[in-house]
Amino acid sequence: MAKRVAVIGAGVSGLSSIKCCLDEDLEPTCFERSNDIGGLWKFTETSKDGMTRVYRSLVTNVCKEMSCYSDFPFQEDYPNYMNHGKFWNYLQEFAEHFDLLKYIRFRTTVCSVRKRPDFSETGQWDVVTETEGKWDQAVFDAVMVCTGHFLSPHLPLESFPGIHKFKGQILHSQEYRSPEGFQGKRVLVIGLGNTGGDVAVELSRTAAQVLLSTRTGTWVVYRCSNGGYPHNMVITRRYLHFMAQVLPSCVRNWIQERQLNKRFNHENYGLSITKGEKPKFIVNDELPTCILCGTVTMKTSVKEFTETSAFFEDGTVEENIDVVVLTTGYTFSFPFLEEPLKSLCTKKIFLYKQVFPSNLERATLAVIGLISLQGSILSGTELQARWATRVFKGLCKIPPSQKLMAEATKKEQLIERRVMKDISKDKLEYIAYMDDIAACIGTKPSVPYLFLKDPKLAWEVFFGPCTPYQYRLMGPGKWDGARNAILTQWDRTLKPLKTRIVSDSTKPTSTSHYLKVWGAPILLTCLLLICKSPFFEVGARISSYLKSIW
Repeated sequence: MAKRVAVIGAGVSGLSSIKCCLDEDLEPTCFERSNDIGGLWKFTETSKDGMTRVYRSLVTNVCKEMSCYSDFPFQEDYPNYMNHGKFWNYLQEFAEHFDLLKYIRFRTTVCSVRKRPDFSETGQWDVVTETEGKWDQAVFDAVMVCTGHFLSPHLPLESFPGIHKFKGQILHSQEYRSPEGFQGKRVLVIGLGNTGGDVAVELSRTAAQVLLSTRTGTWVVYRCSNGGYPHNMVITRRYLHFMAQVLPSCVRNWIQERQLNKRFNHENYGLSITKGEKPKFIVNDELPTCILCGTVTMKTSVKEFTETSAFFEDGTVEENIDVVVLTTGYTFSFPFLEEPLKSLCTKKIFLYKQVFPSNLERATLAVIGLISLQGSILSGTELQARWATRVFKGLCKIPPSQKLMAEATKKEQLIERRVMKDISKDKLEYIAYMDDIAACIGTKPSVPYLFLKDPKLAWEVFFGPCTPYQYRLMGPGKWDGARNAILTQWDRTLKPLKTRIVSDSTKPTSTSHYLKVWGAPILLTCLLLICKSPFFEVGARISSYLKSIW
């Protein structure tokens, strides 16, 4: 009899969790409190239902080839960066293609998830749900929590003395949908993440003036990189990741700052990172231009509010402010879980590889999608789901809970004593995290092995973009279409751009040219990769392959 798995949420991570359950012959039941799939990607005109949704003008900040399900590429005519409507259409296509909708119970809220009395032997859970006033209880062998990061608005009002005196409008970005209603107003946007940058830029077209307050500053990157290619596809490559591991951090930081300041000097624009703060990045194509044109004015952090004004840390004052928009992020919680599991899951340090709670003697509950990556969240959550379902089935093992709790508790104590930095809130390096989870499954691509078996594919895997298809080349869940998806990823990238064909357009540089230029570096890199200890594990396969040739 197939194990029953409860999936909580039918957003990006919930859909992938349903599919991964089916791939492992598990029996999923997904509970979704709204009436449709997509989670925050399902746009609504208002936020009355209390759920976090995208704003009307939102455009993805990770391109389609880097942010797709690993065995379901976007259609080639989809734009590289798309509005929320097109991205939601892709989710709908994915759900229909793999026939996932029949496993989802819409308008159903999960009220409680509790261990059964015999949990230490069975690992089973009692799940109580409510559907339009009707209550139900069922037993599940495993649970996948896919409620994500964006559950409740974070409103740090205590950080802004006098804000309760402010007579203007105060709203969180969760409530923001469009610039209507802000015409002719002076707006203060607090917080400079991706949302803060987007909201400030959009409001600058209708508001009388937009003030953008940031405590830390940020690096601004563009969707369009050198040569006009999608930024993510240019920077997320294995050879660059390898070089970053080899180079000293001071050299890496110098190169990075030099590149980021090429388009515009961040210090001149009031965007440079505050000394002592960790570097952060946002994707925004228009913010520098808005600052240059004066429609957005950069400000330091707010010190105090009065009835109509804001005082800033640098001593400046801005008067006659009509609206304050807080883009201060979200808090996540798990109200349906019991203590101590509820509190433990909110501390990422107690989630083994950001997925499994450390205190469970049976690894039958996984938190999917509670990650911050320097890349596609969708790709990361899918790999998490693939791993979790194999753990549920007993095909992958994780360390015992006693060991995990001891390690996490020790880290927490070291952080409290300031002996160790708390990096649990930092964005994880994309390739490093993906490879780590893939290694647990057995799907991490072996570059040296590929260079011997399929040099053309290996070239793309190592020097090309690290697209999700790479994790379908080998091991459990191998997809026969992965090789072709990798070799045609640039065709799908360029297809939506070539809507006007010029007959005498310059032909691309020949492959032989690239071989002449990169031949020696490739050989040197291959030797270094083979010699590095993490790759010794493929020695036996390489050796047997060479013997078969000779």
